[in-house]
Amino acid sequence: MSISTVETLLRNDRAIVAAGLAATTLLAWLYLLTGAGTGMDPAAMTSLKLFGRMAMPMAGGAGWSAPYWAIMLAMWWVMMIAMMLPSAAPAVLLYARVHRQSRKTSAASAVPTVAFVLGYLLAWLVFSAAATMLQAGLERIGLVDHMMMWSTDRTLTGAFLLAAGIIQLSPLKSICLEHCRTPVDFLTQHWRQGTLGALRMGLHHGLFCVGCCWLLMALLFAGGVMNLIWIAALTVFVLVEKLAPYGGWTAKATGLLLIATAAFVLLAPATAEAQSRSEFRHAIRFCPANPPFGHSQRGPIGPRLPYCPNPAIYAATSAASAGRGEKFIFG
Repeated sequence: MSISTVETLLRNDRAIVAAGLAATTLLAWLYLLTGAGTGMDPAAMTSLKLFGRMAMPMAGGAGWSAPYWAIMLAMWWVMMIAMMLPSAAPAVLLYARVHRQSRKTSAASAVPTVAFVLGYLLAWLVFSAAATMLQAGLERIGLVDHMMMWSTDRTLTGAFLLAAGIIQLSPLKSICLEHCRTPVDFLTQHWRQGTLGALRMGLHHGLFCVGCCWLLMALLFAGGVMNLIWIAALTVFVLVEKLAPYGGWTAKATGLLLIATAAFVLLAPATAEAQSRSEFRHAIRFCPANPPFGHSQRGPIGPRLPYCPNPAIYAATSAASAGRGEKFIFG
């Protein structure tokens, strides 16, 4: 490749940056679609239901292993990259353009632009660490299912929906959303030179975006942390909220809808929590041959727990084992 060809490519830095963002987003989505290292098929963890879902019986009280903590943190961070990076693309592209023009050369713009993106993603890494710890705590007290990673408690689901709805209507949301929707103003007010300055700017911008969307992302606990329908729906909503006209009004309308949904969930008849046999059969079909990595077949104390690889074995053994207080891990 000739020098002139390389120079031509470098001048078209907007296309290069856009391609890099698209490739990163695509890889993140592929990682999620393959189970994000959990060993589970995401199809088993995808549902439109908010409550009335059947929890998978597993050994309660056991903590996560160190490798499983790492897997869950990586899952959350990659999920945030897949969901949030597309809506940050305008700010990244604008930064790359302004930086190139300020330096009067395109070759010098690559490293600071990467630093800006890294700073943005570091902000979501902080959120991911908090979400991972929250998930571990909710699993430990039985409010989020170990295997399916969704809320098993109607009150918890309603609380997440209500909190998200209130935040959507709050001044904090308006401030953070306006910041995310106007990257020109952000760059004008917070511009810093150099690679370190770009990293700090990206982190600053990312923190505003976390403030704007953190409770929307927390709705994954209500709908399912690896629920592909919820992940896709939230991704599209964030794009509309940040990039489409009248995004502020969209946020407020969604807030009212979330509050109304929370009221329905919290006030729904108790029969709504009846166990769903059809969903149970659907979920158990997709369980892997082995438990998710990090979930031991042995409880925190006591003997090894019986392992049920399929519904037939469960049906044949659960009735007799229930009287003896035995629990099962499903795979």
